[in-house]
Amino acid sequence: MTHVRFSEFLSNRSVPFVIVLGTNEIASAVAARLTQEGCRVVISHDPYPPVIRRGMAFHDALFNDHTEVDGVQGCRVETALEIVRALTVTGVVAVTSLQLTDLIALRIPDVLIDARLQKRRMTTNLRNIANLSIGLGPQFAAGLNCDVAIETHPDHAGELIETGETRPNDHIPRYLGGIGRGRFVYSTRDGVWRTPLDIGARIFKNYLIGLLDGHRVFSPMDGFLRGIARDGVVVPQNVKLVEVDPRGRASSWTGSDEHGRTIADAAYRVIAKARRRCWARSVTETYH
Repeated sequence: MTHVRFSEFLSNRSVPFVIVLGTNEIASAVAARLTQEGCRVVISHDPYPPVIRRGMAFHDALFNDHTEVDGVQGCRVETALEIVRALTVTGVVAVTSLQLTDLIALRIPDVLIDARLQKRRMTTNLRNIANLSIGLGPQFAAGLNCDVAIETHPDHAGELIETGETRPNDHIPRYLGGIGRGRFVYSTRDGVWRTPLDIGARIFKNYLIGLLDGHRVFSPMDGFLRGIARDGVVVPQNVKLVEVDPRGRASSWTGSDEHGRTIADAAYRVIAKARRRCWARSVTETYH
């Protein structure tokens, strides 16, 4: 049975094999949508920046927690056999700490999507690794370090960039319940993050949320924890550590939101367009 699964996975090119870099809520929304459309998707964790919206992501599957986004389940995989087993089950995303170099040794992906949203780090050149490479968010330039880029800026989410660059990061969080940057807590130093709280916890202004490198971190307002870094992770300085949802009964912290779904829809449209053409043709010819 194992041999049959491997042979089918390696030979079946009618079902796109997609690698998504990142286990955050945007990467997870994309992975869930593509899985619903019949793709075989594996998402690869990167520790920077830490994932905080864990109820909206497959991230916690890495710790063997149950994860589900829009009806799609995440399954932790750490070997080639586990990846193949997971990807031959309908409605499952394979979630791994294996990196891109490990995954392409198994099979060259049809689609590679960088959804790590590393706004302060140098962006990897994705081109020529897969038949189609897609970059999400700032620092991507179509034809330079990816084939197609997709905007993640709240005012332009889902816009396709087929030539030129995406908008730079303006460091202005989108509003939720009328509050922007004020609902977040940012790390003021490098260190190990310790907290007894989890996603969905009810908190109040000045409530002690946890300790970063031994220093106390307090809630900026009343609300529910929409995002919080997992206990025990190593956190770099100046990244989002906590997000509070101030909307009261309207608060939500599970499943994809409209922002994530918009970006996921855009990614699917790019892939569907490429599939209608021919994978064998160069992406440059397809889009330019």
